Amino acid sequence: MIDRLMAWLKEERDDFPRGQDEPQLAVAALLMEAALVDGRLQPAERAAVHNLLERRFGLSVAAADQLAAAAEHEAENATQLFGFTRTVNERFARERRIELIEMLWEVAYADGALDPLEDTMLRQVGGLIDVPDHERGEARRRVLQRLGIPEE
Repeated sequence: MIDRLMAWLKEERDDFPRGQDEPQLAVAALLMEAALVDGRLQPAERAAVHNLLERRFGLSVAAADQLAAAAEHEAENATQLFGFTRTVNERFARERRIELIEMLWEVAYADGALDPLEDTMLRQVGGLIDVPDHERGEARRRVLQRLGIPEE
């Protein structure tokens, strides 16, 4: 999987890859986008992305590192979220899309605070992957409770 991702990155294609690894890269890129949206990638955010990739996809540390690097490259070079969210919509059931929103909240709150740009990005992604505001809000509350952060 990682070899194919790295080969694809070296090709520098404009179109998003279509294949078995596409959903993982799309999720990883959205997670990295959430970490980067405020203009700074905090160590806690990088660690959250890495831990989520390991846990959700059952990856080794090395495989998660490579996927995170590929995702960071994608997020830094993407001009819009649509390519990533299109893949999520095509490949994920509703429950998995809600899990993705929870993962994004975990990244957004990894540094202990929610930046307005992170909140806006989560609202955009929720709309693009058909997760209504009330379900996005419920996902946020579950993450805040899990992380031990009081609601604002």
